Amino acid sequence: MTAHLEHTNYTVTDPDATARWMCDLFGWHVRWTGGSRDVGYSVHVGTDTHYLALYVPKDGGLAAREDNYTTTGGLNHIAVVVDDIAAMRDRVVATGFEPGEHYDYEPGQRFYFHDHDGIEYEVVQYD
Repeated sequence: MTAHLEHTNYTVTDPDATARWMCDLFGWHVRWTGGSRDVGYSVHVGTDTHYLALYVPKDGGLAAREDNYTTTGGLNHIAVVVDDIAAMRDRVVATGFEPGEHYDYEPGQRFYFHDHDGIEYEVVQYD
């Protein structure tokens, strides 16, 4: 039996706003919204088979980490695969984000950007 990733759950400052730009940028849809852990609020956004659960606690009391790459259990980045990386780069800019590092290596190309919460996203196109 092989397992597949169904969803990832992480904390953002505004799940509705994050879901909106994800729907616009990635062509996803909101699957569910509602109350969740510790009287918080979540939005599930993605496709029919995979999604991201965007969570905010009731009081919104969020503390950012300095560098997730040096924090055990930190979220380093979330990657999405696209068919046209140049077009997605243009869409990322149009959404108001700034594309960062770009790499071309087997088996494809990739670039990174950060959202309003400082969360890093990787965009990948395989050759």
